[in-house]
Amino acid sequence: MSTGPLVVVGDALLDRDLDGTVDRIAPDVPVPVVDNPVIRSRPGGAGLAAALAAHDGLDVVLVTALGRDAGGREVTTLLAESGVHVEDIGLGGRTPEKVRILARGRPMIRVDRGAQVASVDVLTEAARAALRDASAVLVSDYGRGITAAPAIRLALAELATRTPMVWDPHPRGALPVGPVTVTTPNQHELAHFMASAVIDGIASLTTAAQMLARRWSVMVCVTCGARGALATYADGPPIVVPAPSVSAGDTCGAGDRFASAAASSLSRGAVVTEAIEDAVTAATKFVFAGGAASVGPTGRGQAAPTRQVGTLAQRVRDRGGTVVATGGCFDLLHAGHVAMLQAARRLGDCLVVLLNSDASVRRLKGPGRPFQPQRDRAAVLCGFDCVDVVEIFDEDTPIRALERVRPHVFAKGGDYTHADLPEKTVLDRWGGQAVVLPYLPGRSTTRLLEEVRHRA
Repeated sequence: MSTGPLVVVGDALLDRDLDGTVDRIAPDVPVPVVDNPVIRSRPGGAGLAAALAAHDGLDVVLVTALGRDAGGREVTTLLAESGVHVEDIGLGGRTPEKVRILARGRPMIRVDRGAQVASVDVLTEAARAALRDASAVLVSDYGRGITAAPAIRLALAELATRTPMVWDPHPRGALPVGPVTVTTPNQHELAHFMASAVIDGIASLTTAAQMLARRWSVMVCVTCGARGALATYADGPPIVVPAPSVSAGDTCGAGDRFASAAASSLSRGAVVTEAIEDAVTAATKFVFAGGAASVGPTGRGQAAPTRQVGTLAQRVRDRGGTVVATGGCFDLLHAGHVAMLQAARRLGDCLVVLLNSDASVRRLKGPGRPFQPQRDRAAVLCGFDCVDVVEIFDEDTPIRALERVRPHVFAKGGDYTHADLPEKTVLDRWGGQAVVLPYLPGRSTTRLLEEVRHRA
């Protein structure tokens, strides 16, 4: 298996959200007035897919075409902040931009600018080298010409038989090149490719997906929103992966999250069925966290920044949901930790894990701890389906972090009483409740360390 980067090939856009409040109607025309909108920018299209893959902790190279304009420069900066290296082969026109107008996080209208199709047919030597060394390739087609360029198609065709490749198609885009690993149309795209008005239900989805798989000679994985995904080859029974249940969320960017998560899993050596399962889970968590609007420049770390954690918690509160938090060092994870995290998640609608930083663990546990750095501990926690987001804090207790998150419930694992919980006082300020969730009998980090020393 190659240890090279995950390479994303496709059309990058600049996405902007203008999010404000609506409390009145304009006096001259009967339209809502969006007051004091906050402008948030992020990479869009293949740029979003690349940023999401980088958030998974991978080395990511994006091969795309950007305009020589302010939009192109902004996209490049945003991608660099997310840890993505950009190989820009040049658009020759304006960088495409999508603008959403929102009211309290709810989309009202979208405006698209720069819709011209790119006409490029050159691949830089650096881009060729990245493709040759790629551990996996994600083709993120937004129908703007990148995947139709002969030079790019030839390079992708040479890789299709030996490198894991996910092809996320577009109705206006190019067909996959050769036997790619999996292609990921959504239901609407599948209906377009099959010239069908409506495709719904497992039987009709299976029939249409198998016909497309036969036509393209690939595995077809149809993303079905809240129902998960259905994957099939040209014949045989389909693989159906249901999605975890969530109360609500923003589906903007869910397809990019699905495709990038599948490619990330394949790059780490997963088989395609495992990659699809990982992608369903990742896309569901992404939607629940607020979709593309929750994406920020987290760099290469696995933990989310404070702003993103606060955004998730506020969205859950706005929907009338229950925010649950827990905290700890989680240095040597054991079955007791897992049972406690799963139980904590069942207490509400999202679980925020407040993780002691390396410096905090050293002060609490001594100079020989932690055994694993905070980045690795956060990455392991983020891998659990029951954990929605992780925030790392530097203090000895998570009191300041709790003040930022303001959870309804704070769950601690182990033999605690309210007298032992310094967090109880701060929780009382907003009516939060501290609860104790016992570990499984006989499971503790201390016992695990004693066992290791005894056997050494």
